Amino acid sequence: MNNHQVADIFLAIADLFEIKGETVYKVLAYRKAGEAIHELGTDLRDIWQEDELKSIPGVGTAIAEKIDELYRTDKLEFYEKLTSEVPSGLVEVLAVGNVGPKKAARFWQELGITSVAELERAARAGELQKLSGMGAKSEARILENIETMRERKTDRMLLDKAWAISQVLLEMLRSVPGVLRAEAAGSLRRYRETVGDLDLVLASSVPGEAMKVFVNFPQVARVLGKGDTKTSVELHDGTRVQVWVHPPDRFGSAWQYASGAQAHNVRLRERALRMGLSLSEHGFKKEDGTELICPEESQVYEWLGLAWIPPELREDRGEIAAAEAGELPELVELVDILGELHAHSDWSDGAVSMREMLVAGRDAGLSYFVISDHSRSLGIANGLSLERLEEQREELAGLQAEFGKTFKVLHGAEVEILADGSLDYPDEVLAELDIVIASLHTSLRQTRDVVTERLLRVISNPHVDIIGHLTGRLIGKRAPADLDIERIVNVASAHQVALEINSNPERLDVRDVHARMALDAGCLLAINTDAHHPDHLNFRQFGVGTARRAWAESESIINTWPVDRLQAWLSDRSG
Repeated sequence: MNNHQVADIFLAIADLFEIKGETVYKVLAYRKAGEAIHELGTDLRDIWQEDELKSIPGVGTAIAEKIDELYRTDKLEFYEKLTSEVPSGLVEVLAVGNVGPKKAARFWQELGITSVAELERAARAGELQKLSGMGAKSEARILENIETMRERKTDRMLLDKAWAISQVLLEMLRSVPGVLRAEAAGSLRRYRETVGDLDLVLASSVPGEAMKVFVNFPQVARVLGKGDTKTSVELHDGTRVQVWVHPPDRFGSAWQYASGAQAHNVRLRERALRMGLSLSEHGFKKEDGTELICPEESQVYEWLGLAWIPPELREDRGEIAAAEAGELPELVELVDILGELHAHSDWSDGAVSMREMLVAGRDAGLSYFVISDHSRSLGIANGLSLERLEEQREELAGLQAEFGKTFKVLHGAEVEILADGSLDYPDEVLAELDIVIASLHTSLRQTRDVVTERLLRVISNPHVDIIGHLTGRLIGKRAPADLDIERIVNVASAHQVALEINSNPERLDVRDVHARMALDAGCLLAINTDAHHPDHLNFRQFGVGTARRAWAESESIINTWPVDRLQAWLSDRSG
């Protein structure tokens, strides 16, 4: 058993305890242990063999004994007994949106439902309506949530997790004797919104030695495959990593090969063939067998008569024709971002004070910063009443005096778009704010026409400057609202309302293809972190990566503008 398999057993026990109605303390104990094991960077079996299980947070004597039993016998009698009392298929039923432990228990006890498949059949047959409190709408929502769950099932990682793992491994690889260079490749380098296997590329004068050291890294649980130039492993947390190693004089072609999407690389190989060349990770080969090797990645494109194509564009979306014509965009870069326009403090659901957020923004090299806490109706986020909003304004004025003229403090709000398309604050209050971000958080499952009209009504409000995280999606957790994106970007362009690329790795909303659609329609964008903690300001790189995938240049990103230009734009918009 690997770490994840053990962790999943304890998480399942927690879920089954909830369905059974056990005390919250028992549930939390097993859940905490499962989560701690999931996050281990070393092999749980090694910790077990060293008799150090209780050094893991959340693992006490009882759970340590159960881990010991799992490793000694490959089974856990306690878990088997529990699943004989509460069917294990109910764990998956719990993963269906809006199905909590009590509802799952009712489905089981009153209708004999023990799996998602049985739940779906019962819902389609109208059987759920036999339960008190369940009507046709509840039944339809169950079916919708089952479909959403299927769509979001994936073994792919969010960008921040993939980035963090890759940086640790790359740092270790760069310290290996003989390794001259180590870089990330694949979908991580292209900043795709999720990442499957990690691809890392090495230049080494002693490839075999580098591979030997790599497979013995403490993070590696098992070797899945090993060849002359590529080794595949699985880490203890279940992540799969492929390491490509080539001599330094072939590093450029190897890095390009491992970085481009398959369709992009096929186009390059087709172009090479038309030129009498064959292209592989090892470089080019002429028809007479002589080679053209590429120590640098840019040389691959040079031999093909193309400008170097940034990795974020390598998706076969017109980038090769643009490179041939000399029409590649000058993509926005992280250093171009001058201000943060969407961040929260402990006035609503942020983790720290406004001052701490502002200090973090200044220390990150920003020149202006907007505090934009939630509006009043979002009670779950401690939204600000009108009175608290005014108090916040006064405190921010004092903070501006403290920070001085070199760092501009702006007062904004993330204003809830209500179910009928109205806004959570009246226009006269919105007019007093420096910047207004309007966002959807509720009623995301309205029909396409209704939710689209709701957005269009807000975009036409002259006090709204930015639409935050347009679709409301949470990657792998919540499906996006069903919006007519084309209509929205055209109206946003006409009203010069900016659309946000929310840099939080769980959102990345608007996504790359919609951001490009918006740019093509003449729409402005903002790259914001939606930070709820100072550490979240580091999310900017993921938003910038998404913008680059959308072919965005800095001129179209409003928070690359100096603050005087931004404020002039905001003033012009409000009339």
